[in-house]
Amino acid sequence: MNRIKKVLEEKGIRQTWLAEKLGKSYNIVNGYVQNRQQPRLEVLNDIANILDVDIKNLIVSNKSNNERGRN
Repeated sequence: MNRIKKVLEEKGIRQTWLAEKLGKSYNIVNGYVQNRQQPRLEVLNDIANILDVDIKNLIVSNKSNNERGRN
């Protein structure tokens, strides 16, 4: 799971802009943003660089999500 949508919203950046910078289609980026598909690590690193954030800020641990769901 990723936090791309949250970071885009925080920075006021549109998915179309990110798609253009990545050289990917809007549909691919929208899949990442909606968590329908996950970017490869290399692409996630590119996204982090473009958005000027640490790659760790784009990743949510599945373990953390599972633990939150149990409480």
